[in-house]
Amino acid sequence: MLGNSFGRMFRVTACGESYGDALMCIVDGVPAGMELSDAEIQQELDKRRPGQTPLDSPRMETDQVKIVSGLLEGKTTGAPVGMIIYNIDRHDIHVQQYRDVKDLIRPGHAEYTFFVKYGQYADWCGAGRASGRETCMRVAAGALAKKILAQQGIKILGYTKSCMGVESREMPFEEIEAGRHKNMIICPDQEAAEKMIARVMEIKDEGDTAGGVVEVIVRGVPAGLGEPVFDKLSASLAHAVMSVGAVKGLEFGAGFGVANMKGSECNDIPYLKDGKVRFKTNNAGGMLGGISNGEDIVLRAAVKPTPTVSVDQQTVDMEKMEEATLGAITRRDPTLLSRIIPVIESMTAIALVDHLMMWAGYDSQQKFEHKW
Repeated sequence: MLGNSFGRMFRVTACGESYGDALMCIVDGVPAGMELSDAEIQQELDKRRPGQTPLDSPRMETDQVKIVSGLLEGKTTGAPVGMIIYNIDRHDIHVQQYRDVKDLIRPGHAEYTFFVKYGQYADWCGAGRASGRETCMRVAAGALAKKILAQQGIKILGYTKSCMGVESREMPFEEIEAGRHKNMIICPDQEAAEKMIARVMEIKDEGDTAGGVVEVIVRGVPAGLGEPVFDKLSASLAHAVMSVGAVKGLEFGAGFGVANMKGSECNDIPYLKDGKVRFKTNNAGGMLGGISNGEDIVLRAAVKPTPTVSVDQQTVDMEKMEEATLGAITRRDPTLLSRIIPVIESMTAIALVDHLMMWAGYDSQQKFEHKW
């Protein structure tokens, strides 16, 4: 299986399955001399941990992380940082539930495509490597990336923008930051949050699940990040965020709204402020030509509803090659929104650190002074 690493200079490699013994990751490119502890990584992991609210999966994983390499007396050594999280909520009853339906294609899941690619050897227990369980290592690596970005004054803020037709009102960055964690669905608009939660719980009672949109705003990114053509910053961010299994769509800035704009409406008009170039609007989402322009990077990700539902669905038995009916009974999140936010934030952070390091290295060799 390929595709388990992301990044060039700041490179994350992860492994582990839903019901395996443990999940692990190695992060290359972590600067030496940086203070780091298990507790710092744990703080981010706790934002993603299941079993904390009625909107989460009841799976009771503690997600306790242990840094096993790249650290000496509380500071990074420059060597790869290795981290491990052991799976603990692996009961026979849950394994048997998956075994009972292992030959059936679970609608919305990866059983069929994994079967095509890996045949009878594909991991059928809890979706294996295709499970959202693997995202805990993205968050662990993302905690490192966020720490590096914070040292540069860069802040990443994710929240639930909409859920099942209920949308958060437009709010300034500071108000979003102050209000997003005041409810279980991580929405800064408290009135909208109440409606979102009520709608999700209604859908949960039907045995079904709910989707929505997560918005991420990154403040403090300097101009100049991104490599034109194939490695645009927007392309790397798209790769990073779209690699999260439940994300089915992505837009930057005005996104698909540009399709209904005139050029004069879409263009972000530059002006001077304190001797620096700024832009009056941010329809571009903080990037022009695939390079950051100094404005907030704004992206929105469409998150699908959890595919495991308790509604009977038609399917196919891959072993018998005959049609069947599946009524799933395994554990699931009524909505993925609150737990996927730290995952999307983390992948955004990893991509940004990678580009920050590439830009810093390249720019150090240039022979001109930046005056803008």
